[in-house]
Amino acid sequence: MKIAKVEAIPFAIPYAKPLRFASGEVRTAEHVLVRVHTDEGVVGTAEAPPRPFTYGETQESIIAVIQKVFAPQILGLSPLSREVVHQRLDRTVGNPTAKAAIDMALWDILGQYAAMPVSGLLGGYSDGMRVSHMVGFAPVDEMVAEAGRIRGTYGITTFKVKVGRRPYTDDVVACRALREALGPDVSLYIDGNRGWTPSEAARALREMEDLDLTFAEELCPADDVLGRRWLVARSPLPFIADESATKPAEVTRELLGGSATAISIKTARTGFTASQRVLHECVGLGVEVVMGNQIDGQIGTLCTVAFGAAHLASARHPGELSNFLDMTDDLLSEPLTIEGGTLRVREGNGLGIQIDSDKLARYRQDR
Repeated sequence: MKIAKVEAIPFAIPYAKPLRFASGEVRTAEHVLVRVHTDEGVVGTAEAPPRPFTYGETQESIIAVIQKVFAPQILGLSPLSREVVHQRLDRTVGNPTAKAAIDMALWDILGQYAAMPVSGLLGGYSDGMRVSHMVGFAPVDEMVAEAGRIRGTYGITTFKVKVGRRPYTDDVVACRALREALGPDVSLYIDGNRGWTPSEAARALREMEDLDLTFAEELCPADDVLGRRWLVARSPLPFIADESATKPAEVTRELLGGSATAISIKTARTGFTASQRVLHECVGLGVEVVMGNQIDGQIGTLCTVAFGAAHLASARHPGELSNFLDMTDDLLSEPLTIEGGTLRVREGNGLGIQIDSDKLARYRQDR
């Protein structure tokens, strides 16, 4: 079986409401559907979500690099030759979500060919994950109302609160209101998306000491090297590296340099192959991981839960698996459902991705 064709199809689906955070906002899911075809008719599918304010990729750049650079380098290879595929893709710097989508599509092919679910091939630890929901910037009453609605409707009891605004006291007020409204049985953690200076972050954390936060994530830019180390050394909270730890070498740098004490794994940027390398590195160092969200649609969320549920270490904490709920539609024939605060792995061979052809025709942007 050989790789015969690689498709990169742009599509756009509006959000019911924008997700706002310190480094930008997203109003429309302008993603790329990636399909890897084999000469035996097996097709692997994944999704590449461009985040120009984080990784520099755009919908147009993902399509261009796949069509003009990546596809010609991997045509004719076996889907089993993942090391060769990655060696060739990594000749080109950057472009993490384009590379990740190709990797996950190859795993989808392998699962279908072996008549096994990808989650089982990866590790098979569990058939689902508890869900964490991200709460973006909004007036405080709206943030509280959203969290209450999500808990009441889907049974979700873990929330990641976006912070990083100025003045930082706005976020302190919001987190305090969420804790008071949701009570002590709900887990809260914060994500600054690099929005604060170390001194602002330190003051904010002092003022939220009584809120029983679980984690703090990327409160300051990775370039604030000494400031991040100073902050992490003085905080009782585990500090999650996310945008600053996009590949194994960066994970090593952040952890051994004292700039983080936990890692966010996002399959949208490291696929399954590199995500396993990051996960195994963290397990070996005794470092906790969480499954992050790239503001994925349902395809990307399905990939995240397939990986997260496959391993003990990644299934330990709730995964960020619910932001597709803010989209007005999606491409899957059978939508994902969250019940009792849990999202199950899709049954079937491969990743279990079935695209609704009518929806794809409606939302694709290349015709």
